[in-house]
Amino acid sequence: MPDLNALLAPRSIAVVGASPDPTIIRGRVLNTLKERRFPGAIYPISRSHAEVQGIKAYASIADLPKVPDLAILIIPAAGVPEALHECGRAGIKAAYIISSGFSEARGEAGAKLQARIREIALRHGMAVCGPNAEGFFNEAASVCATFSPGVEKFEEPLRPTIGNARPIGVVSQSGGLGFSFYQRARPRHYRFSYTISTGNEAALEGFDLVAHMIDEGKTEIVLMYLEAVRDGALFRHTAARAADAKVPLIVAKMGRSEVGRLAARSHTAALAGSDSAYDALFRHYGIARADSMDSMLAIAGAFAFSPLPTGGRVGIMSGSGGAAVWMSDTLVAHGLDVPELDARTRRAIDAVIPSYGASRNPVDLTAQVIRQVGYARITEIMLRSPRIDSVVIVGSLANTHTLEQAKDELKRIRAQYKKPVLFCTYTLASQAAVDLLADVGLPCYTDMQDCALALKALVDYGAFQARWRKRAAPQRTRPVARARAGLAAAGPVLCEYQAKALLAPYGVPAGHETLVKSPAAALKAAAALGYPVALKVQSPDIPHKTEAGALALNLGSAGAVRTAFAHILAKAKQAHRKADIHGVLVQPMAAKGVEMILGISRDATFGPLLMVGLGGVQAELLRDVAFAPLPLGPDDARRLIQRLKGAALLDGFRGSPVADVAALIKLMVGVARFAHDFADQVEEVDLNPVIVHAKGNGLSVVDALIVKR
Repeated sequence: MPDLNALLAPRSIAVVGASPDPTIIRGRVLNTLKERRFPGAIYPISRSHAEVQGIKAYASIADLPKVPDLAILIIPAAGVPEALHECGRAGIKAAYIISSGFSEARGEAGAKLQARIREIALRHGMAVCGPNAEGFFNEAASVCATFSPGVEKFEEPLRPTIGNARPIGVVSQSGGLGFSFYQRARPRHYRFSYTISTGNEAALEGFDLVAHMIDEGKTEIVLMYLEAVRDGALFRHTAARAADAKVPLIVAKMGRSEVGRLAARSHTAALAGSDSAYDALFRHYGIARADSMDSMLAIAGAFAFSPLPTGGRVGIMSGSGGAAVWMSDTLVAHGLDVPELDARTRRAIDAVIPSYGASRNPVDLTAQVIRQVGYARITEIMLRSPRIDSVVIVGSLANTHTLEQAKDELKRIRAQYKKPVLFCTYTLASQAAVDLLADVGLPCYTDMQDCALALKALVDYGAFQARWRKRAAPQRTRPVARARAGLAAAGPVLCEYQAKALLAPYGVPAGHETLVKSPAAALKAAAALGYPVALKVQSPDIPHKTEAGALALNLGSAGAVRTAFAHILAKAKQAHRKADIHGVLVQPMAAKGVEMILGISRDATFGPLLMVGLGGVQAELLRDVAFAPLPLGPDDARRLIQRLKGAALLDGFRGSPVADVAALIKLMVGVARFAHDFADQVEEVDLNPVIVHAKGNGLSVVDALIVKR
C-alpha cells in the first residue's frame, strides 16, 4: 500500500503549475496553502516565474533542493503523465492531480491518459489521488490544498471554537459537493477532520482513504458522495472495518435513475452499478443512505453530538401543542415509536405543568412553563423514564433567552444521561441559539423531517451495532464434492432436474419426480406418483417453459398425460428447432401455499447476491423483492423476509394458515451457501416459484434453473 501519510499529512509540498495570479485555480491552491498556514516547505514549480506569490519557484521537480512528500499537479492533462513520472523518479511518495481532461472527457484520449496515470502510480508505488479533483484538507496536519471557495474565509479556523462535536471525514467523488458539506455545516459547528475530493480515482479509491481515516483514529464519522464503487472487495473490507470501529458511514449514492447513471458516467467515467445491490450492501454494513445534502448533514449532526440509543421509543416535549403533534406524526412516519409515558414520569411532569397541559407523550408544557421552568427539568424527567430511549425538544430558537437559563443544566444532563436529546426549532433559528446548543452538545434542527430522519438513523445504527457485535463468524465449509462434480460436468445452463440434483446436498428439496423420455414411461411415472401431475420439457435451451408452452399442469388421467406429452414436445421443438431436449419431467402437483421467488444474481461489482420475493403477480408487477450479500445466516434470512411488503402473507393473512417460514429460511441459507461455495462458477440461480406450505409442512421448489459463469 502506498504511503497515504505522505499524501494527506505531507511535511513539504511541490505545486506543479503554480501561478502568481491568486484568482485562477493554479494560483488559488498555492494561496490557500499559504493563507491556511501550511507549516512545511512549499515549492512552486513554474517554467516562467522565478518567484510565485512571494515564494522562490523552480523550473522542474529535478531542480528542487529537497524531495517533497507531496506533489500537487495543476497542469494541462496531456502533460500530467510525464510530470507524474518525473515525480516518481525523484522519489516523491504522493501526488494529488487537480487537472481535468481525463476519463470524464469525450473521446478515448482522456481515458488513455488516465490509464497511464494508474500505470505510473503502480510502477513507482506512489499514493496518487485524482485526477479531476478539487483538493483536500487535513485539519490536524494544517494542510489545506484546494481551490474551493468553501475554505476561503481565512479568518475562520478550520476547527470550530465552539462545542466538541465528534470529527467528521468527508470523501467525495465530486469536489464541489465535498467542500460544500464543510461550508454548509460550518455555522452548526460540526468539526471536520478531513475533506477530500477524489475525482476520477485513477489510482486510489475513496474507500482507500476511508480505511486510512479509520486506522488513524482521528475520524469518528464519515460522509461520502459516491457515484460508483470500483472495487467491491475493497468496499466490503473497509465497511467491515468501519463497523468494527463503530464509525458510521453516511453515503449519498448517485445513479438511482437512468439519467443519474448517465450523468455519473460522464462526470467521473464511473459506471453506476445496480442500485438494489448498493442498498443490500449498505444495509448489511449499517451504512446510512441519504438523498439530499441537508439529510446527510442532519444525520451527521446526530452522530456528531449524540450517544447511540438502545431503542426507537421517543419522548417529545414542546411549549406548542401543535408543534408537538406535528413532530409526533413525523417521527411515527419514519418508523419511530412515541409511547405513552409511565405513570411515575407523568406524575412528575403533572406536578410542574398547568392542568391544560398534557403529560401523556407528546408532552405539551405550554408556553408559560417553558418561560418559567425552561427545558432542562422536564428533559431530565423524561430521560429517567424506562419507556423512553431518546428525547426531542420542539421549541423556539428565535432568541437565546430560554436556553441561557437552562444552559448549565442541559450540559450536565447531556453528560450524565446516555440517551440522545435533539432540539428542533419551529421558528427561524438565531445564530446565537445555534451556537449555544453546540456549546451544550445538542444537535439543532430547523426541519422536523430532518430531525426525524437523523434520529431514525441513530436508532438504526444502534440496532445494527448490537447485531454486528453478536454476529457469528461465517462457517468455513467445503463445497460438496457431488455438487462440484455435477457442476463441472454440466453445460452452461442447468435445467430443473439437473439444478435440483446439484442443490439437494444444500438442503433444497427435490420432491418426488421422474425424468422420462417416452409416453409409456410418463404414464408409468404418473401412476406411481399419483394424479394430478405436471409435465415439463427439460432443455437448457428452453429456460422459460411457460412462454414456450413446454409444460402442462393439473393432468388428472392417463389420457391427459399421453396427449400432453406429445403436445409439449411439439411446442418445445416449435419454440427452438435445435433444442437439446433431455426428456420430460413428471411431477405431482404441489399443494397450495404462499408463492415465493428465490434466487442468486451476480452483481458486476459486489458478486453474488441472494434475492427473495413474493412470487406470481407480486414479483412481476410490484417487484416486491429484497437482496442480501453472501454469506447469509438464518437471522439475515429472517430480516430479509421481513423487509418484503407482502411479508404478512406468510403470517396467516385473512385466515389463511401460517406459512412454514422456518423451511423458507433453511432454503435461503442453503442456496446462499451453494452460491458462496461456487461463487467463481455460478452466474445465476433461479427457484421460481417456491410454494411455502402451512407451518410444519415445508415447501415445494416447483422450478429451478442454474446458469454457469
